[in-house]
Amino acid sequence: MPEKFSQVPEELWALVAPLLPPEPPKPYGGRPRVPDKMILAGVLYKLRTGCQWKALPRQFGSGSTCHRRFSEWVESGLFPEIMGAVLKFYERKCGIAWEWTSLDGVIVKAPKGGEHTGPNPTDRAKSGTKRHVLTDERGVPLSVTISGANVPDMKMALPTLDAAAEYVPGRRFRPLNLCLDKGYDYEVVDKGVKRRRIVAHTRRRGEAPMIGCVRGKPRRWVVERTNIWHNRFRGLLIRWERKASHYLAFCLLASALIALNVAAWA
Repeated sequence: MPEKFSQVPEELWALVAPLLPPEPPKPYGGRPRVPDKMILAGVLYKLRTGCQWKALPRQFGSGSTCHRRFSEWVESGLFPEIMGAVLKFYERKCGIAWEWTSLDGVIVKAPKGGEHTGPNPTDRAKSGTKRHVLTDERGVPLSVTISGANVPDMKMALPTLDAAAEYVPGRRFRPLNLCLDKGYDYEVVDKGVKRRRIVAHTRRRGEAPMIGCVRGKPRRWVVERTNIWHNRFRGLLIRWERKASHYLAFCLLASALIALNVAAWA
């Protein structure tokens, strides 16, 4: 087993440990509780490899124990707190790049169906889900929402934009510029972004390609790169979780790891 798959990064553990719910009391004794750090290592292993819970190596405890603890953490709201703590660290380390942000959605397969899934219009109407990601100028995810694969991007644009306010540390979230592709070329999106006092840069339907016609640094491609970063976590590449909250928790955990990696080299 690759060593990087079996360990919790120390930077992540330092941020997560204070957020973990306290161990429940055992007035009648019982077996020692599996350490939280071991369980988190198992959750990260599943996120990185996409394996089934029951296929987790025994070094993380039993798969059922990891799954039960993970479910408890999801219900306690731990993963949004992790996202907020990591973004606070990222803000302190190198500053969130507010000037240019990008928003996009990507469809992944969801063979088991479940909440927030729908017929995939690009895969013969098979069950799928869609991740909607907002990133800063460096490609760090600022928010993630999920929907059915058949939900148009434009319907999730404003909810994804507003969701970032939940994680942004200690200040009002308002980027200066927002880059969008043709899937967001709708009046309701234009008005919603303008109402939030953000300048939208939206590609229009029917507009000719601008390859080689624009000078300066490309801006929207960073969110495409972030989608690739997310898909490198095999637990996100195909959604096996029927519960939307569980898949979203994995998305937030992967986003936290991306933010820590970017902070390390930014």
